[in-house]
Amino acid sequence: MKKRLIDILFIILGSFIFALAVNLFVIPNEFGEGGVTGITIILYYVFQWSPGLVNLIINAFLLIAGYKFLDKTTTIYTIIAVIFNSLFLHLTESWNIPSDELILNAIFGGIFTGVGIGMIIRVGGTTAGTAILARMTNKYLDWNISYSLLFFDLIVAFSSYFIIGAESLMFTIIMLYVGTKVMDFIIEGLNSKKAVMIISTQQNEIADQVNVMMDRGVTVLSGHGYYTKSAKEILYIVISKQEVSMLKKIVKTIDKEAFLTIHDVRDVFGEGFVDISK
Repeated sequence: MKKRLIDILFIILGSFIFALAVNLFVIPNEFGEGGVTGITIILYYVFQWSPGLVNLIINAFLLIAGYKFLDKTTTIYTIIAVIFNSLFLHLTESWNIPSDELILNAIFGGIFTGVGIGMIIRVGGTTAGTAILARMTNKYLDWNISYSLLFFDLIVAFSSYFIIGAESLMFTIIMLYVGTKVMDFIIEGLNSKKAVMIISTQQNEIADQVNVMMDRGVTVLSGHGYYTKSAKEILYIVISKQEVSMLKKIVKTIDKEAFLTIHDVRDVFGEGFVDISK
């Protein structure tokens, strides 16, 4: 229950920050946006329809059509996000920041958008609309959520060209790109992981020191050299970026002839990392 309450607070705060992005940076500078929000902004420019109300109506229909692709928790979180996002879009409609620097507004619009949506997605929710499509592609095609959103958002953004013009569209693309990078950071965080493979004649000593000094598990894989045909045991270890230097020191101390490869890892699930059910 405590976790659920914290998640909901994150969703509400994320919805508020995203609403600020729209009302402080996007609409005052006649930028476009992606997804359903982009459609509501186009309708606002053309008909002066309330973005908050239109956002609620369109997302409600999309949620009804796409709820079967979301689990129960995600559906509930998404409903909360849609309601509060629409509410905050309405409540902050008259807020403004006195700035005429379009590039600054585009950058900060992207930062606020990325932080807001990133907070919602990080706890397992979506903002409906194209976020549902991004969740679907992540689930079935293993696409990165941030870049899936960028793909679908750009489709909507480019369609706004005929309303906002070429210059505003270019600023919109900058804003969407910044938002994607910030969102990626919010979702995945700074603590990137590394997968390490070690081939050594002293594999037992290395594995023992990794267990003792780093408190990390080690998986032993069986292999053999293609040319020599001799059997080899390969150590496979997943560690944080900050632990790489310590692991190198351990390997160097025990076996200077060891063969070591280090790979970037995007997602790590399991004991000692992230629960895969999340």
